[in-house]
Amino acid sequence: MSPRRAERTLRVGVVCPYSYDVPGGVQFHVRDLAEALIARGHTVSVLAPADDDTPIPEYMTAAGRAIPVRYNGAVARMTFGPVTAARVRKWLASGEFDVLHLHEPVTPSLGMLALWIADGPIVATFHTALIRSRPLQMAYPLVRQSLEKISARIAVSEDARRTLVEHMGGDAVVIPNGVYVDQFTAATSDPRWTGTPERPTIAFLGRLDEERKGLPVLLGAVPQVLAEIPGARFLVAGRGETGPDEVRELLGDEAAAAVEFLGGISDEDKANLLASVDVYCGPQTGGESFGIVLVEAMSAGATVVASDLGAFSRVLDDGAAGVLFRTGDSADLAATLLRVLGDADLRESVSAHALEVVRQYDWATVTDQVLAVYEMVVAGRDSPVGEDPSSVRGARLLELRRGRGESR
Repeated sequence: MSPRRAERTLRVGVVCPYSYDVPGGVQFHVRDLAEALIARGHTVSVLAPADDDTPIPEYMTAAGRAIPVRYNGAVARMTFGPVTAARVRKWLASGEFDVLHLHEPVTPSLGMLALWIADGPIVATFHTALIRSRPLQMAYPLVRQSLEKISARIAVSEDARRTLVEHMGGDAVVIPNGVYVDQFTAATSDPRWTGTPERPTIAFLGRLDEERKGLPVLLGAVPQVLAEIPGARFLVAGRGETGPDEVRELLGDEAAAAVEFLGGISDEDKANLLASVDVYCGPQTGGESFGIVLVEAMSAGATVVASDLGAFSRVLDDGAAGVLFRTGDSADLAATLLRVLGDADLRESVSAHALEVVRQYDWATVTDQVLAVYEMVVAGRDSPVGEDPSSVRGARLLELRRGRGESR
């Protein structure tokens, strides 16, 4: 590997739209990016919704209590209004940032407020992937003019980039979500969750009461799997109201006994769980722009079986780094699980290829790409008098996209 080029030290402000009280994928992405940048020597401050008594990292500023809002098939916790805007303005003034990095700036939360208020180099990351989005269509008029202030746009996947282009125009460079791959590769198997040929283990991680996460699809496959492999165990980790009583009512006592609810688990336990199980199942039914848990499972050595959503198919290298089934089809999921569990050679070859694929998602690689965008927008700010900053940014963005193999 060639030595990393010297980087100027930057003051970076990062705005997270969703509450840190109930963290999810975007919050974890923001946290990990901040810590990766700090490890490189940059000064980073994160602004996120959070109650005043919520434990947060030293580099984070709480922007106040968030309210739950239905968004993208989930419940997102966001904050808005004049009091919040005053906090955003104060944070921006005290930060004196070289680069402001907004996540989901079209979501009516902190990112939108910061986009209205801020000046200077602004980078925006778009995480959402939807075919049609009424929330985006409603929010777009509120930020249409302000979007011109964004110096560079990032999408976490081709699906998120397509959503951005179709709903708001413009374009973005695709830089994926990051994973600390080595932390999952080094995870240890836990006897509580380790499968055997007679009692293989299948794991699911996600919010249990969000239908698009696909737990009902997995539960629908349980009886068919148990008919062929009576000792199979289904390990369900995550928070939500769904639990043993609901599963017993759906499946009956005998099948329900094979489903074990682990509740919310720590990052360490998550890595160890993924390193222990025979199969990780991603049965999501839609609204996914990337699939970070798939990368985590691949890194830990689990064989991934997932819905054939476009985002998942791309992460799984069109089925070479994981096995796909028809989205929403419990019968096809059951047949796929039985095929994978019954073929040790298939599991070994798929998992070996997955370990090669995941390196492109390691935070070392992703941070390099994000910093290249930061350097581009700062260079545009610092362009010589008489040179159009937008032309500088455009040329550098084209160069960056070509470097990632994106033709347009």
